[in-house]
Amino acid sequence: MELGYWLGRGAEAFRDWARTYDEFAAHPATAVDEAACEVAFEELLARLRGSYPFFHPCYAGQMLKPPHPVAVAGYAAAMLVNSNNHALDGGPATSVMEEEVVEQLAEMAGFEAHLGHLTSSGTQANLEALFVARESRPGAGVAVSSEAHYTHARMCHLLGVPVFTVPVDARGRMDMGELERLLSTGAAGTVVATTGTTALGAVDPLHRIVPLARRYGVRVHADAAYGGFFRLLTGGRTGGRPDGRADERADRRQAPFAPETADALRALARCDSVAIDPHKHGLQPYGCGAVLFGDPDVARFFRHDSPYTYFTSRRPHLGEISLECSRSGAAAAALWLTLKLLPLTPDGLGAVLAAGRRAAVRWAGLISDSPCLEPYQPPELDIVTYYPAVPGSSPPRLSRVGVASKEVMHQGMNAKEDPVFLSVARVTADAFTARHAGAVADSDHTHVLRSVLMKPESEPYLDRLHQRVGRLAKTSWPAARGSGR
Repeated sequence: MELGYWLGRGAEAFRDWARTYDEFAAHPATAVDEAACEVAFEELLARLRGSYPFFHPCYAGQMLKPPHPVAVAGYAAAMLVNSNNHALDGGPATSVMEEEVVEQLAEMAGFEAHLGHLTSSGTQANLEALFVARESRPGAGVAVSSEAHYTHARMCHLLGVPVFTVPVDARGRMDMGELERLLSTGAAGTVVATTGTTALGAVDPLHRIVPLARRYGVRVHADAAYGGFFRLLTGGRTGGRPDGRADERADRRQAPFAPETADALRALARCDSVAIDPHKHGLQPYGCGAVLFGDPDVARFFRHDSPYTYFTSRRPHLGEISLECSRSGAAAAALWLTLKLLPLTPDGLGAVLAAGRRAAVRWAGLISDSPCLEPYQPPELDIVTYYPAVPGSSPPRLSRVGVASKEVMHQGMNAKEDPVFLSVARVTADAFTARHAGAVADSDHTHVLRSVLMKPESEPYLDRLHQRVGRLAKTSWPAARGSGR
């Protein structure tokens, strides 16, 4: 699509709407000098070129990519109105759009009855879910895995809720035996399961966590901020077979998940709450998260009064079921427009995710066959972890692995020609040796390379990316060998 055209259409529509009201004079206080604006805008554009190329498949580092042009056009058109979805008073049109997209997100998650709204971030979505958890289980703590996002510990501290860290298995997933030991003490009232950890893309065994938690009367919150949209590729209510199993046509479209991963993603439907980020795999600009609750009655925990809002309608206002007050209505409009064109189906938005998943599985295979690279662990979603294979370091020495991994990252991003942008993840010696039993743990931790293939363009670019990273791995060998260990 031609973004400039649709941006112009949005601006033109706003001008046409504005002309239906009486003319009024612009106040001189808001006037800016055109020449000065030209200079300042050129400086802005020049400074933006100092960003990393998130749009390009050579950027395979963090969970970053531009929003879809459709989302940009929808956001810009609604931003001219600048509605506030806290109350229908501030966003009568975009609040209805938000209700519609939340309904679609809830259906994707497998919720029937539900309560939910968009948020400004995944952190805010998790905060609201943890707030409800505290109110539902007063005095009880929250169990999170050692690979869970750091936001949970921070938000629990903010809420005054104890946090219990549960160890993980050799794939970075919550250890069920350790979780049961904790739940048997009665100390935790909520378990936070992660479907797609930010470091490794690991998916906690949610399908096993839910029945275990129910046995002890414990709530389950799914932090699906990163991995939640992958439920589109598991079959079930999102477009697969009625029995919840993926159909053969879906298997041909994607690199199939391991059965336990698919089961865990489908188990989102059985959770008490789910956090999901449309500004990750939902193709949206930053500032678009979402929280869903399976029990609409949790609205009682959000009840409050406002002396100057909530008067234009007797319908519930979004601010009445949220901890946030002001929120951009443009975020709802952008997501609404995107889902009109790329719906939450396997062949809609699911096709975008499937491309990244296929790329991750294929790259893991190329890495396994490479003389220059070694896999850290197989990808569950679309995050690939690996490290340089340093000659003379067999078995691998953690100190050399860390030096070589960081050398590859720095050389790649600072190359004047053919740059490639990767990231690293810090892993403990125990985590590394759990995956590579013969490794020499001459350090208490090391770093491995980490690539997020969330752009579908990564799939056709993959061979070039693999060759470039392989060459960088070779150039990292002298630094690794000279690390002194």
